[in-house]
Amino acid sequence: MKRRTVLMGGGALALGAAAGVWPAFSQDGKPEKTDITLGVGGKPLLYYLPLTIAEKKGFFEKEGLNVSINDFAGGSKSLQALIGGSVDVVTGAYEHTIRMQDKGQDVVGICSLGRFPGIVIAVRKDLAGEVKTIADLKGRTVGVTAPGSSTALMVQYAMLKNGLQESDVSLIGVGGGAGAVAAMKQGQVDAISHLDPVIAQLQYDGDIEILLDTRTEAGTRDLFGGPNPAATLYTTGAFLEENPVTSQRLVNGMMASLKWLQTATPDEVADTVPEEYLLGNRDLYKQAFENSREMFSPDGIVSKEGYASMMEVLKTLDPELADADVAYEKTFNDKFVKAA
Repeated sequence: MKRRTVLMGGGALALGAAAGVWPAFSQDGKPEKTDITLGVGGKPLLYYLPLTIAEKKGFFEKEGLNVSINDFAGGSKSLQALIGGSVDVVTGAYEHTIRMQDKGQDVVGICSLGRFPGIVIAVRKDLAGEVKTIADLKGRTVGVTAPGSSTALMVQYAMLKNGLQESDVSLIGVGGGAGAVAAMKQGQVDAISHLDPVIAQLQYDGDIEILLDTRTEAGTRDLFGGPNPAATLYTTGAFLEENPVTSQRLVNGMMASLKWLQTATPDEVADTVPEEYLLGNRDLYKQAFENSREMFSPDGIVSKEGYASMMEVLKTLDPELADADVAYEKTFNDKFVKAA
């Protein structure tokens, strides 16, 4: 993929989608590109479990694709890789598509992996007596996967909802795996905004007290007032235009993964993921999967209610997006999911 693909207009994409012609031929024929580079930020996290399942169960291979995965320190880094042209597609936060479209860059989601963020904000156990609510985080350091990522966005939104300003806390990048656990255990940060299995590990070891939990629909609605789309497979409009068959095959692989996860047992999941993802405790990982199972999308669709919820978050957080007018259809193309 060349850098120009990010900057191209989506005219042909829009015409193809509007006419409804892509799915009719995208299931047939040879993929335009069989070697795909995919970016992700923190692959061991359960937030991205559908990607790992698609990889390890061979769902991409069954679609005739060779997918190489580059794992970055956080979601914002994988987005930068897409913009820079070093990856073809990304599994990352849905909100990235809105941000890029607002900047005139044609980045579009094609398959939702998570309908809830699955992010938990927690404080170190030894500080629990002082930090009992989100408002008590003022003046504290909070670990996130990477600044600018969805875990950082969650902290910022929760702060504003609780009367704080973004500048009231310091966000520190701690990565997506064992490094995040170590940062809390070693007292490098006061609190953390993160996901399972990191959160499950810290809970199991008695290191944290949870302040906010969006692994469930109830917790998500409590903060956002509705669903809040999370991990999404996205790429550029130009990539979709130039590689419609390949794009359909990628979505087919992801949809096979989502379907598998709907009925998979915790043991089946633990058997499938790499050993290091278990963080040395298989039973804990199984529990973490059960904690997060509800967040995985059953149909691959970003709903318009979810889009509206995310737009509200971004308009609240980002002054540059306060007056944004980005249509739902520009952020998510449902044609591929519906054809899968």
